[in-house]
Amino acid sequence: MRGAFRVATPIFSALSAGALPLSHPPPALLLLERSPRLSFHRLFSASLPMANRSPPHSTSTTASETLESSFSSSSMEKQFEGFRVQLEESGNVRERIRAVVMEMEGAVRLMHSSLLLVHHTRPNPEVLEKAKVQIEVLNDLFGGLAVILRECPGQYHGDWRSETQAAVSLIAFLHWLETGNLLVHAEAEKKLGLDNSEFGLDIEDYLIGICFMSNELPRYVVNQVTAGDYDCPKNVLKFLTDLHSAFRMLNLRNDFLRKKFDGMKYDLRKVEEVYYDVKIRGLGSGDSMQGHATQA
Repeated sequence: MRGAFRVATPIFSALSAGALPLSHPPPALLLLERSPRLSFHRLFSASLPMANRSPPHSTSTTASETLESSFSSSSMEKQFEGFRVQLEESGNVRERIRAVVMEMEGAVRLMHSSLLLVHHTRPNPEVLEKAKVQIEVLNDLFGGLAVILRECPGQYHGDWRSETQAAVSLIAFLHWLETGNLLVHAEAEKKLGLDNSEFGLDIEDYLIGICFMSNELPRYVVNQVTAGDYDCPKNVLKFLTDLHSAFRMLNLRNDFLRKKFDGMKYDLRKVEEVYYDVKIRGLGSGDSMQGHATQA
């Protein structure tokens, strides 16, 4: 504050000498009077005429900066225009895929409803043939899906993953009802009309479909025993035991496939319980002969 008054001394001297009129004191003096704590440099700058002040820094952009800004803006617009075109093309492809997938869902529902009859009665050729009709429909639909992907390749596998898994599970169950064996990956691809070189059956989808198929076996065993087929639990138990042992060869991560595989052991346990009940009652063909021999 003392420095401010020392610098202000010439101003007061000018006032006393008559160089500055007392009727119109400079603004700096008025501000200093009101607020003595203010910096005198600011006060003195305010009292100077505009001509004595230093000119402000120029903020106008140069020609090169303007050209660079316009180039950056045009490149950004060009990039997002390309994004817009790609997203529209991808959306159109997904709409075409979705139309095919909806037909797949219908075919899978019809096939599943046909195979539900095997849980109430013993498998007969009429029920199995009715379900086989939908396999041909699925073959044609997967062929149409392959044509779309051949024209517009891209990452669209998630759009039909669940339908593929359901189709594999039903076809594998139907194959087991006819042969008593597992539907291997190559046979599943052939039934669905897929080609491994261009548009094949994903291995993970195949394995998940097999896990879905195993979920149907405990219910099938119970209903078949109720219908009088006491040898069914033994056959299913052998099949599930071999299948579970084969799955244990895989180093599965902690994902959806791992969870479905963990559910297979519960299916195996349910079939074991049914087989145990049938065996201790001597209802099976081999069990009844062994029971009579024990009694004799």
